[in-house]
Amino acid sequence: MQSFELNKTDIQKFRQALEGDDDVLRALLDEYHASEIAILFESLDEDARERIINVLSSEIASEVIAEMHAETHPEKLLDKLHPEKLSEIVEELDYDDATDIISQLPEARQQEILGDLDDEDARHIRRLLNYEEDTAGGRMNTQVIRVNRSLTKKEAIEEIIRQSEEIEEFYTIYVVDSHEVLRGIVSLKDIIKSKNTVHIRELVNEDFVYVKAHTDQEEVAKLLSQYNLTAIPVVDEEMHLLGRITFDDVMDVLEEENTEDILKISGVSEDEQLSGNWLDAVKSRLPWLVINLGTAFLASSVIRYFEPTISRIVILSGYMTIIAGMGGNAATQALAVTVRRISLSDLTDQQAYRTVLKELTVGLINGAANGLIVFIAAVLYDANWMLGLVIFLAMTGNLLIAGITGASIPLLLKRVGIDPAIASSIIITTFTDVFGFLLLLGLASKLLL
Repeated sequence: MQSFELNKTDIQKFRQALEGDDDVLRALLDEYHASEIAILFESLDEDARERIINVLSSEIASEVIAEMHAETHPEKLLDKLHPEKLSEIVEELDYDDATDIISQLPEARQQEILGDLDDEDARHIRRLLNYEEDTAGGRMNTQVIRVNRSLTKKEAIEEIIRQSEEIEEFYTIYVVDSHEVLRGIVSLKDIIKSKNTVHIRELVNEDFVYVKAHTDQEEVAKLLSQYNLTAIPVVDEEMHLLGRITFDDVMDVLEEENTEDILKISGVSEDEQLSGNWLDAVKSRLPWLVINLGTAFLASSVIRYFEPTISRIVILSGYMTIIAGMGGNAATQALAVTVRRISLSDLTDQQAYRTVLKELTVGLINGAANGLIVFIAAVLYDANWMLGLVIFLAMTGNLLIAGITGASIPLLLKRVGIDPAIASSIIITTFTDVFGFLLLLGLASKLLL
């Protein structure tokens, strides 16, 4: 099956159907998967979304809302629905999805919605609302299959069948004791293959991976990836089983974290939504641009200092942009690789040293290679091998500095507790501009004048 791609025909079909009656719209909706409708929502206004949700069954509507991106504000759509429809949809949602959406509404409105829900559903959601959104507790689904270790195979299967009526999919059976303390895991396959007289305690795997409720979501994603798990249990400090996080939840986490890192490296606040308006974008980006402007003055001061050199060797002004630009690009490459390594795992001192050494080596080789090209260009076009030598040395030196700063700055920021993706790009740009100009103009002053 091919992935769904939004096109003008789909949008046009929906807009025409929205002008007709509900039966026409319902017939069109039947042609699309819930995830495809969620994608189409991005091109429709709020009134159109509300009408579509009301036409859909509560089960399908809940799937559509669960698939909507946070930027399209599913909580606003949910909040506009009739209380009865709203309650039906929330009760169809997985508890973790329902919590993520409801948590975006004001506290008073949250309590109103929870008050209209079934007592058990409201209890589960209230419990999840107590956890930070970016922790394992905030991400987990409290619906799990759990069996007591004292049960026989026959009793366990009966219990699994009973609990599975409320759960769409499950991958692992969690084994607990009489105090709900997690003792291990067991696969459904092992239970089915065993003899009827076998007790679960004889099948349980006590060597398992778990996370605490306060564990950061990024750490959860790393563990799931590292151990190739389909789900990971979440426990409290006393090892009581609280819920589980599945691999599909982690895919959302990885997408969010990658988007966040990309925005930060680009000097864009994580608070700026990708679909936000121009005012939000200005508020998010202007402070970083002002900071960058301040650092640009530092580079400008270097140029001012060497103004007599530039006035006597005008051709240097053309090569200045090349040296600074190449340094900035090289530093950004080193930065991207280092930040990615940091995000994947905490580097030891030895690994950090090797990372800086590697980027230093890469910077030196790339600098020499590019410097040689510019040296040849200077000899051919400017007929000045000394100028070429100055440019060669400046290029090699600046790309060497780019490699060192691109790797070491994020590592140092991480060490002192600052997110390396936020400030690194501005710092390394300043380094490569300032040192690039210093090397080129300083060497020119000594060797060409």
